[in-house]
Amino acid sequence: MENKKSKKGLVIFICVIAVVIISVTGISIYNYNNSVSSSEAVNINGSNISISFRTSNKNNQVAVIHVNGTIEEENSTYNQQWILSAIDSAKRNSKNVAIVLSINSPGGAVYETDEVYLALQDYKTTGRPVYAYFNQMAASGGYYMACAADKIYANRNTLTGSIGVISGQFIDLTQLFQDYGINYVTIHAGKNKNMGNFNEKITQEQINIMQSVADECYEQFTLIVSNARDIPYNEVKKLADGRIYTAKQALLNGLIDQISSFDEMIEDIQDELDLEIKPVHFSYARKQTFIESLMGKVKSTDKESSALDKLFAEVSEFDQYPAYLYRP
Repeated sequence: MENKKSKKGLVIFICVIAVVIISVTGISIYNYNNSVSSSEAVNINGSNISISFRTSNKNNQVAVIHVNGTIEEENSTYNQQWILSAIDSAKRNSKNVAIVLSINSPGGAVYETDEVYLALQDYKTTGRPVYAYFNQMAASGGYYMACAADKIYANRNTLTGSIGVISGQFIDLTQLFQDYGINYVTIHAGKNKNMGNFNEKITQEQINIMQSVADECYEQFTLIVSNARDIPYNEVKKLADGRIYTAKQALLNGLIDQISSFDEMIEDIQDELDLEIKPVHFSYARKQTFIESLMGKVKSTDKESSALDKLFAEVSEFDQYPAYLYRP
């Protein structure tokens, strides 16, 4: 009798697992088929990365390249090599007539941000324009990237700006260690080699060192804004105190050109280029493992977080400095 119950329990367990697998796989396929009609795969650093886009029979294609999440080498929503490849793909495509950078980002690392900005400037040497569209947020490094655009559009609920730099964040735990009798020693040569480590008090000299890094990156940022937006440098310095701006405030201060929906922007671009155009969407999608897919299915039963909550949660994991990054 016990053996029969054990076998029955095992069968039920296997059936449950099978249903979960089919459910997860089925949902993945459903979402894929309803969001993407074609895809191109590239291999970057040993990872299989998909560049997904909607196909078009139109000859005049506008590449809509989506920048989502924190700008750094790689995370769950952003991949630096992927975005550079997407820009290069648009540049080499004979049917391409323009790029739209669709941004939903709080910014990120200085190096990666500037690298994308320069890639867009290189694309413009073809004589084709670049446009930017701001979604929920296009702050700090997200705004820096957009300075490569010939025209910037924003959703009416966009938060943007945050023109400034964070050169580092240090935690001093020396007093805590002392209180608990912990002796943590780092052997180093060069008096400032260990600066910023939590087992050493930061000195005024070290603060000055990191401030000089922030100042240099800040000057680079503000000069780019001044040149891109045709705003006198002294005026940019007044705007660039690190604060964020609403879409209306950004428009009044000359940081954007127009408040509109995405579709209205496409119509405006079509009129400006005097061409019938078709948006072709490029969106980074890191392929999930089976376990990640399964866990995602489990998490989906919980109360959904807002888009900004997810964005801010990702920001909290960022640890690359210096950074053009908005921290709420």
